[in-house]
Amino acid sequence: MDGGVLEGVRAFLIDMDGTLYVGKSPVEGANEIITFLRERGYKFRIVTNATRRSRHSLCERLKGLGFEVSEAEIFSAPLATARYVTSKAKELEYEPKCFLLTTGDVHKDFDEVGVIITDKSPKFVVLGDAGDNFTYASLNKAFRFVLDGAELVAMEKDRYWMGSDGLMLGAGPFVAAVEYAAGVEAKLIGKPSRNFFELALRDMSVKAEEAAVIGDDVVSDVAGGKKLGMKGILVKTGKFRKEALERAEVKPDLILDSVAELRGFI
Repeated sequence: MDGGVLEGVRAFLIDMDGTLYVGKSPVEGANEIITFLRERGYKFRIVTNATRRSRHSLCERLKGLGFEVSEAEIFSAPLATARYVTSKAKELEYEPKCFLLTTGDVHKDFDEVGVIITDKSPKFVVLGDAGDNFTYASLNKAFRFVLDGAELVAMEKDRYWMGSDGLMLGAGPFVAAVEYAAGVEAKLIGKPSRNFFELALRDMSVKAEEAAVIGDDVVSDVAGGKKLGMKGILVKTGKFRKEALERAEVKPDLILDSVAELRGFI
């Protein structure tokens, strides 16, 4: 493959965890790529299914790793989900009351748009990566709310992610448990949903055919973007697995050892 594969691309959606950094360490050359894109006039958004931190905290984390970014350049699954809850509640003319099962300060993204976080008759049950907050009691509470009519919403359904000491279970297995028990299918907001990528592209005012997605997950990143008409770039950092690539129905347009190699293709 050569640089021509990215001809016409003027914007990038860049995955965060596993692409720009792994665990507590930035990927070598990743910050320079962000600077390079900005200097060359490319539009970009750093996109993530991370559901343990608010957008503000994500920005601070990136800055702590040496990345020069602003909150406006970050588009996260929690942010997209909070906007979905408020929009859907307004459409159905009821209060945006939400049972939120996650961890960290993700609740701030919901607070900022007026979502009411409660365990009293919620209209939505929102699941993210709750880490140790995934207990029998918390999942059973979510299950009961869904049975009572609350809409089940998944901020993401990733099976796993790469932590500093190895692979970690994502929200996906726990969302699947509630889906199975309640006999419903969750509304997926984060990657690889079409809705997520459309919102991120709209945030940059670009069309799908003018953009490429870069990430370490051949399904959530590459396939999600390509199904919308974007170019898909897979990096061999983070949770990249050769066997996952071989099994993938949707193949990347470009495979890089790391995001740092992007400079040679644009």
